[in-house]
Amino acid sequence: MTIKITPNDRGNPSGKLGDAELHFSEGPLEGLKLIGFGIWEQRRGAGRRNVTFPARQYAVNGERRSFALLRPIVDTSAQQKIRELILDAYAEWEAQTAVQS
Repeated sequence: MTIKITPNDRGNPSGKLGDAELHFSEGPLEGLKLIGFGIWEQRRGAGRRNVTFPARQYAVNGERRSFALLRPIVDTSAQQKIRELILDAYAEWEAQTAVQS
């Protein structure tokens, strides 16, 4: 699996650094990609970042809610592994971009 980073060049919405896609190169998902990951600068704590996962929005009684599309089966910390890989890939992309500038 590789992670493709797309920067948020427009700065809108505020705090969004970019998007990430997971590209699968082996196994039953080979040739497919999973989109919808967002990389965000946290409001509190400079330099702290978070990753949001793909979700579908829906409305109940006029209230907007979201339904996570990638969820743990049993281990609630399973998402943390992907979150760390995406943040590492963004940091690497950021370092490469700084060198090229």
